[in-house]
Amino acid sequence: MLALRLTRAARPAVQLRRLLVAAASGGTGFLLLGTLGYALGHPETPGTALPRLAWCVVPLAATVHLALAVARTDPGTRPRPGLSAVGLGPARLMAVSALTTALSTALGSLLALVAFLHLRGDLKGLPFDGAAAGFLAAGRPLPLPGALILLALVPALACATVALALRPRDPRPARREARTFGRFGAYGHTAGKETFGAYGRFGTRLRAPARRAESDRTTGDAADGPSGVDGADGADGRDGTDGAEGARADGAAVGGAPVGGAPVGGAETGAAAGTGAADAPEAHPEGAGAPAPPPAPRTAPAGLPWGVATVAAGLTVQAYAGRTVPALVHLPSDAVAVLAGWALTAFGLVLAGPGLTHLCGRLLQSARPGALRLLAGRGLMAEATRIGRPLGVLCAVTSAAYALTALSHGPATAFGPLTTLGALVVTGCTVATLLTAAVEARQCRAETTAALLRLGAPATMLRGAALLRAAALLVLFGPLTVAVADLAALPSAR
Repeated sequence: MLALRLTRAARPAVQLRRLLVAAASGGTGFLLLGTLGYALGHPETPGTALPRLAWCVVPLAATVHLALAVARTDPGTRPRPGLSAVGLGPARLMAVSALTTALSTALGSLLALVAFLHLRGDLKGLPFDGAAAGFLAAGRPLPLPGALILLALVPALACATVALALRPRDPRPARREARTFGRFGAYGHTAGKETFGAYGRFGTRLRAPARRAESDRTTGDAADGPSGVDGADGADGRDGTDGAEGARADGAAVGGAPVGGAPVGGAETGAAAGTGAADAPEAHPEGAGAPAPPPAPRTAPAGLPWGVATVAAGLTVQAYAGRTVPALVHLPSDAVAVLAGWALTAFGLVLAGPGLTHLCGRLLQSARPGALRLLAGRGLMAEATRIGRPLGVLCAVTSAAYALTALSHGPATAFGPLTTLGALVVTGCTVATLLTAAVEARQCRAETTAALLRLGAPATMLRGAALLRAAALLVLFGPLTVAVADLAALPSAR
């Protein structure tokens, strides 16, 4: 019920993003149902439907990626202070995000089923003069369990991916303790290493407690400082800084009676106690009053060399694999190798995307930058991981489409309706995911933008920094996409 209310009360931009997820889910569901219809229409060759089903993995992955990006930018399920008190903790918000994604994708799957049944003629006769009856098996009964299983793939995968990506995590960094090794048979871990035969040496076990007590006493004296402010000393009567405990230990009155020859008054006791309280965090930095450690500096993404190596390996596989364009239905051995090379190339581009974005931001700040270039470069470096992966996916999809168009000798090649629908779904999901990631990055730097405006930065400079970031990414990723596409199409064009 909460997911339904958040879905209904969302802003128009959020509703538009959810409708995009529903449209992508509907397109992917129709492709899966089209594969089922092709298998029903060709019962004599059942193996030919398996490559078509394998091609549906690409739009399915693009749809799930878009659903995850939309779930990340949903303002209704973002953690806020005080929500845990009313039962909306991180786990509950994650469940709401998963249910909202399931609702959007289920709506798209339902629309795909209605459109599929309408084109088959199961509702009001064959539309478009029966033009879609050939590849949808209009004259054969539709197995309802199989259709429902195929339609449930998109909501199930999208919901599971959102729940896994937005699961609650501990914000505190994991503390790694060094492992110590003691002698064989020792209970627990020993503090220091022992030489061979030290355990059986005479007097070793008797001197160990004395050395430990002396070490503790030395540590306590060093923590007390030169003034000797300590509760134990006050109890012995040497300093009298711990007024109440020292008075109870020596039987003296708190109101100003001398303790061990030193006058103890209320003001002096309070000042000494305040000094001890002030020195306690410094003596014990791991206590409750210790200041929080500074945040670790952000490092560059480590996937750039691995991504470059993967792209090179994919291009090498394509160069040695085959000399023909891979067919969209029948997959010979050469075409399988070419597709494997394309998959490696796409994975390498996705892996190298954050590193390239970080490098682009660093290049913007080179050679004595001004305020505009510095702001744009730092923004790209901070958003490298968030924007780099969608940019890598877009680069991979664009290079694959460019290579297929170049190998087919023009865009007017007779592709089937399902192939065109699949290309539209993949391209639309990729572009929508990149725009959604840009919206997420804008939401994450909203506090920084507000602080800059409060400091007097003009709004034109912020817009100029955004345009400069977009232009720098276009200059870097545009030639890279064309180069990868040319190299991918070169072996098959010979």
